[in-house]
Amino acid sequence: MARRHEGEQAGMTDTSTQEHIFELSGGRLCLDFANTLDNRLTGRAQELLTSYADLVSWSRQTGVVTEAAAQRLLQEGARRPAAAAAVLKQAITLRETMYRIFSAVAAGRVPTAADVDILNQVLSKGRALWQVAITVEGFKWQWEEALDRMLWPVAQSAAELLTSTELSAVRECAAGDCGWLFLDKSHRRRWCSMKACGNRMKARRHYSRQKTER
Repeated sequence: MARRHEGEQAGMTDTSTQEHIFELSGGRLCLDFANTLDNRLTGRAQELLTSYADLVSWSRQTGVVTEAAAQRLLQEGARRPAAAAAVLKQAITLRETMYRIFSAVAAGRVPTAADVDILNQVLSKGRALWQVAITVEGFKWQWEEALDRMLWPVAQSAAELLTSTELSAVRECAAGDCGWLFLDKSHRRRWCSMKACGNRMKARRHYSRQKTER
């Protein structure tokens, strides 16, 4: 069930290559970040963040960084490949922490203290690099342009969701092999998206009914 689509690589350094178009159906930045591993609950999980460029692409598609900032991060990542690889590893660790925390919440369990500690460590680093910037419209808050700057808004999104009244609306996809997370404000959704798991599970039930009738 691959949900990573191929499209023209807009705004990337090498326009002859293609970037992955991420499906952003989680409803919150932290949940979309947790959903960057496909087929999570099977033995054939598909990693959607296979490179630092993928991480930057996801950040640009979600609006965490601008087109210009994405270009600068790619250039800096190419100049410092070991540091970029370390950031990618850190991102995967945070991603898996996000999944464990919100999967526990969706199941009515309390997340582990160890996972909350990981979240707090990223939050603490982000707060230290949070600064006021002057723009043509006035002043705004922004993060310092470090290679891992996209991780701090993700951690902030998680903290805001965990302390909000919307926490009870966090769901995990009902498809047994998916594991994607989403915010269900209507309290009626079962699937991460109808075009992916919803249609697939309906087709399975239809096939099962036909088989039983035969």
